[in-house]
Amino acid sequence: MQLDSIDLEYDITPQAFKNKYYNLNKPVILRNLAKPWPAYTKWTWDYLTEVAGDKKIPIYNNIKSDAYTPINKADGYTTFGAYIDMIRKGPAEWRIFFFNVFSHAPQLKKDFTWPDDYMKGFLKTMPALFAGGQGSITHMHFDIDLPNIFHTQFIGKKRVLLFPYEERNKLYRKPFEVLSLADFSNYYDPEKSKVDTKKFPALEFVNGYDVVLEHGDTLFMPSGFWHHMEYLESGFAMSLRAWNKTIGGKINAGWNVVGMRNIDTLMKKTFPGKWYNWKEKKINKAASDEMHFINNR
Repeated sequence: MQLDSIDLEYDITPQAFKNKYYNLNKPVILRNLAKPWPAYTKWTWDYLTEVAGDKKIPIYNNIKSDAYTPINKADGYTTFGAYIDMIRKGPAEWRIFFFNVFSHAPQLKKDFTWPDDYMKGFLKTMPALFAGGQGSITHMHFDIDLPNIFHTQFIGKKRVLLFPYEERNKLYRKPFEVLSLADFSNYYDPEKSKVDTKKFPALEFVNGYDVVLEHGDTLFMPSGFWHHMEYLESGFAMSLRAWNKTIGGKINAGWNVVGMRNIDTLMKKTFPGKWYNWKEKKINKAASDEMHFINNR
């Protein structure tokens, strides 16, 4: 993998952000965007437990999906407060995914400001919380509805691996899914890394970014960007999502949600083994063609 660092901007103006990053579909860290928000200091584990600790939530483990796994299937359930207690104690390979805590505690919406000057089209009914215990992993994927995202880290450090959508064949994208067949767990640690370039040789040619998010960092992830996240410390983040800015992007997002996902769910229920084997063949063929093109250009 060829990995670059991501630009870090402290006090970039909205127009400069649009010119340098948004219009070019280039990721960036905005370090001071969230600093004026009350949430910057107010959102602690104790406060979140106080306002939403009794709410039942789905939790997810580190096991990658297989031929039989429906998309976003929960691995267990608990209360938000019990989950926070668990991950505060130390390593805990459990995470929560797209938790709309604001529907349970609407007062939290007063603790941040929508950055409308930087990006239009925010889905203001859908701010979402993501949390994980130290050691938990969000495996390589792109968001099915292709939004542009401001992802702000509050507690803890998290390592993020990013790739443009165009790198999908080198990432071994599963047909009719948003996931990679390859495992990127511990990619940054040579002794623990599960990145298998013998099984997935096209990974040698993939180009992307590597970044560590800390308290208050806002990561701009352009539409379609692949991302893999590992919690170096127990922590949580909030994503503010905006519609894809192009008509084509909106159409593709609709197909992904309504068509692609339903076809995949149906085939996994009906012919899981055959469907998975067909996917593997398609994946490896696409990666092989990509390597052939690179080696002969």
